[in-house]
Amino acid sequence: MAVLRLGDQAPDFTAQTTEGKINFHEWLGDSWGILFSHPADYTPVCTTELGTVAKYTEAFNNRNVKVVALSVDGLDSHQGWIVDINDTQDTKVNFPIIADEDRKVSGLYDMIHPNADDTLTVRSVFVIGPDKKIKLTITYPASTGRNFDELLRVIDSLQLTAKYKVATPANWNKGEDCVISPAVSNDDIPALFPKGHTEIRSYLRMTPQPDSNE
Repeated sequence: MAVLRLGDQAPDFTAQTTEGKINFHEWLGDSWGILFSHPADYTPVCTTELGTVAKYTEAFNNRNVKVVALSVDGLDSHQGWIVDINDTQDTKVNFPIIADEDRKVSGLYDMIHPNADDTLTVRSVFVIGPDKKIKLTITYPASTGRNFDELLRVIDSLQLTAKYKVATPANWNKGEDCVISPAVSNDDIPALFPKGHTEIRSYLRMTPQPDSNE
């Protein structure tokens, strides 16, 4: 099985979901995407995760991000589980959950790790760009719930750095100063970064976030 790496084309697939049949690349369109897997339906940590994602709908929409979940259980199980998620998490699940009973999608994305469990998926996360390339991968153990604030932070960084010649430093959050790319010469900085910059070292130059109005 091929290992998916950053910059690889995200495998395309057609699958049944709680919102109907989708072709993944077609469904993504020009949007960014998050594909994330769950060990099984009716599991406590997953229930809190899907409820959290539903509550973050506006934040994802504002970033042009579509979200799709996956579990190896079937559609009937998914639909019943959604009732529980909505009830216990005080929300409304409004994104598709893939039914992957044949492990087809799990196999494409290497979501089953036999040393952890040979039948259930680990907590995989893939962030996929509008070009259908993989921009981020994170794998969590089944016992650890994901931090969706961190995923939003990473998406903010990915979208910013795709547009401007910057990188984001440790613990960066949207609106904070950025690192100027080493490929940018000092002569080009005034035109590219009119807000100015601070040179801490020749290789470490900081500038206010380019698209921030602050």
